[in-house]
Amino acid sequence: MCTSQVELGQLKETKMSIYFQDWSGGPNATIIQITMEQRPNKLLNFTKFGAIFVTDDPVTEGFDGSSAQVARAQGMYVTSALDGSNTHVLISIVFTNEEYKGSTLEIQGSSAQFDRVREVAVVGGTGQFRLARGFVTFETIYYDPIIHYAVVQLCLLKSRADGFS
Repeated sequence: MCTSQVELGQLKETKMSIYFQDWSGGPNATIIQITMEQRPNKLLNFTKFGAIFVTDDPVTEGFDGSSAQVARAQGMYVTSALDGSNTHVLISIVFTNEEYKGSTLEIQGSSAQFDRVREVAVVGGTGQFRLARGFVTFETIYYDPIIHYAVVQLCLLKSRADGFS
């Protein structure tokens, strides 16, 4: 029988805004395409049905890549619509900062990748985000195709979590 040493407490609401620093090319790429269609020195094809990508983006507290890192965004994206308009997102936000260190926030769902703002479900978490439910929004607020760099703002608009201490 498995038992937890942590007792459930009051549910609390968390709101935050953090930034994915996303490199889709170059020697420090934080996202790669893992499907067979990938060829060296070719651009990633985010709209090809069935394309699969894995990511390990640094997540910062501010827009600037040199601002304090608070987490890593680790997971995968699958282009899941025949016309390439949607990806299925499976992302763990693994917190490294003092306030949430060791906690994770689990995000999963369909993301309409051509919409300016995309809403995806929060389906769980660990640590301070145990039993998290709610949603996040993703918005690409900066993109430079020359250096394959994007900044994606994640806004955790509503998350109900356990709130144990």
